[in-house]
Amino acid sequence: MKEKLLKHLKVIVYILLPLVGGGWLGAACSKNDATTDEHANWKERNDVFFASLEDSLARGIGTWRKLPSYSKTPKSNTDYVYVKVIPTGQETGQTTSPSYNDSVRLSYEGRLMPTAIPLTGKGFADGAVFDTTIFGSYNPLTNATVKFKVSALVNGLSTALLYMHRGDTWLVYIPYTLGYNDKADNTKIPAYSTLIFQVTLHDFATEGNKLPKM
Repeated sequence: MKEKLLKHLKVIVYILLPLVGGGWLGAACSKNDATTDEHANWKERNDVFFASLEDSLARGIGTWRKLPSYSKTPKSNTDYVYVKVIPTGQETGQTTSPSYNDSVRLSYEGRLMPTAIPLTGKGFADGAVFDTTIFGSYNPLTNATVKFKVSALVNGLSTALLYMHRGDTWLVYIPYTLGYNDKADNTKIPAYSTLIFQVTLHDFATEGNKLPKM
């Protein structure tokens, strides 16, 4: 009796395994298909998205700025970063900015451009997050912070920091030409991605000096 039961169990397992495996395989394929669809024509869509920021600049006089890359003589709009200044009440009113070799203390959240085709069923109306120091809502008073050398960051973010002052919070739009260009950076940033950073400059220290503790 026991041998017959074991035999029947083996048959059941043998029948069910392909079905279970097929379910897993189907889910993986669906996810891959969604990923592929979400980033279809990614370069062209990023080109259109970044070009549209010129309209935001024209409409947002006083809150939007267009900054030339520190490393090249601008020849087109993709040699600039666009920034939207976000008032938070934490601005210090100081007029000094970091230099290229300085150290900075930042909090930030990095996103891709918004996508219309959802990956999870909800979509990424604000763009998928690829890196962040934020837990919960963005708040310069409670955000976790990190330290970097300005020179260690992608060209576009370095460019923005060279214009920021202590306490500033900006939304920085970086063309892929000043980001990772035609290279993908890990699995979260496809090639030809516009990078969007909400970033707060909490403090900076000149080369050879230590950042004060918060």
